[in-house]
This record gives sequence, C-alpha cells and structure tokens, in this order.
Amino acid sequence: MKSEKLFQYFLKSGGILILMMAIGIVATLVMGSIPTFKEFGFKFIFSSDWNPTEGRESYGALPFIIGTIATSVLALIMTFPFAFSIALFLGEYFKEGRMASILKSMIDLLAGIPSVVYGLWGFYTIKPWIVELGLNAQGFGIFTSSLVLAIMIIPYASSLSAEVINMVPANLKEAAYSLGATRFEVVKNVIIPNAGSGIFAGYILAFGRAIGETMAVTMLIGNSNRIPSNLFDLGNTMASLIANQFGEAEGLKYTSLVAMGLLLFIITGILNLAGKMIMKKFTA
Repeated sequence: MKSEKLFQYFLKSGGILILMMAIGIVATLVMGSIPTFKEFGFKFIFSSDWNPTEGRESYGALPFIIGTIATSVLALIMTFPFAFSIALFLGEYFKEGRMASILKSMIDLLAGIPSVVYGLWGFYTIKPWIVELGLNAQGFGIFTSSLVLAIMIIPYASSLSAEVINMVPANLKEAAYSLGATRFEVVKNVIIPNAGSGIFAGYILAFGRAIGETMAVTMLIGNSNRIPSNLFDLGNTMASLIANQFGEAEGLKYTSLVAMGLLLFIITGILNLAGKMIMKKFTA
C-alpha cells in the first residue's frame, strides 16, 4: 500500500514538473518580449523593418512570418501526394509482408535523420540542381528550403495518415466489398470519407512541425531579412532568424528575437492543439 502511494506521488510529481516547465517557458518568453511590445506595440507583428543600426533601431516580424508560412505551406503541398500514397500503401494495400516491413523501416530511418544532415544534402544536391535549372542564380531560397523540408516531413505525415487509415472500421470495408466494390471504390467511397478528418489533423500536425524546423531551413533559405518577391527568392523564417542572430543580440534586438520566439510558440501551439483536437474527435 505504501509503495503504491509512493508510485502515485512519483507519477504526479512528473506531471507537475512538465506543467511547471511549460509555464516557465511561456513566462520567460512573455517577460522577455515586454520591452519590444512596449517599444513597437503590435506594429512589431505587421512591420517589415529589421534595422539593428544603433540609434535607428526598428524591428518587425512580418518578413519572417511570411517566410515561415511560405516554406511550410509549399513543403506541405509537395508532401501531400507522396505521404498520402505511402499511407494508403501501408494502411490498406500492404499492411503486412516484406515490402511493408522494408518501407516502414525506411520511414523510421528518414524520420530519425538529424535536420543538419538534410541541410547538408540539400546544400550539395538540391542547391546545384536549382542553379543548373536557372531558377535561382545562387541556389538558395524559399523553394530550395521547402523542397528539403517536404522530404523531412514526409515520414511524419505518412505515419500519422497510415495510423488513421488503419482505424477505419473493417466492417465498413467488408460491407463495401460484399456489394461488389473494387479496391479503388472502397478507398474513394469508404476510407477517404471516414478517415478524412483524421488525415487532415495529421497534416496540421506535420505543418506545425515544418514551421518549427530550424537547421536545414537556415542552411538553404538564404537568410534575407525582407519579404520574398517570389518562391525562388531568398527569404528567412522566424526559427532561422533566431538561430542566426540570437548569439550576438543584446538590448532591443535581443527582446525582439524573444518576441519572435513567442510568436513562433503561439503559432505552433495553436496548430498542434487544433490537430490533436481533430484527431481526438476522430478516434472518439
């Protein structure tokens, strides 16, 4: 009895510790952001200025918000056909067998590769390819980073989608087959309608993961502190800006980077919460 209570206290303390850590992170970001919002107000979010020159300091998050959304949305668009195909393959067509086992192992392997390795691969493979095609003279930019980012989130999106497809009740599929439906018709009329919300939730979670990606994007986006004019232009993301400039920042620049971190935290938090709520509704 005593050991059971001790175990319960241990579990509770773990939960309290996680809660305190989350509160501590939010409090640190909010407190650190106050000087920036006092100086610029909500203009900080909508301004495209980023001028660290002493005496003329002005900071705005808009170019980095646009860069973050552009890279993540483009990566998600590129990811969808491949991730959905893999998910159908694993969740419906080949649930078991040697081929499914090999593919699952490869997905796990790709998911475990550090982002800096993806960045190096993109630098030595994708960047020269972009230059050769004449899409960008330097090879860096929104498109280059989005392409590598898409490859990075394919394992995550496909795994979530495959799990959701597996949750579709077998009796619905069997009923469709008994009525003479083909495999394609079952996928089209049974699996997709029933798993659609769950798959959508999975892509929201993948989108949240893409938004927070730092290292690979930093190596390939070009790190230009302005609003990109097209998908092949240089740009920057919130995470990349923080990674590049936080080490040498001080004063108002430091608090502006903390404010950027707060915005990134809020955006990813909302996306993850929305995705998990939809997923919970689907599995209920």
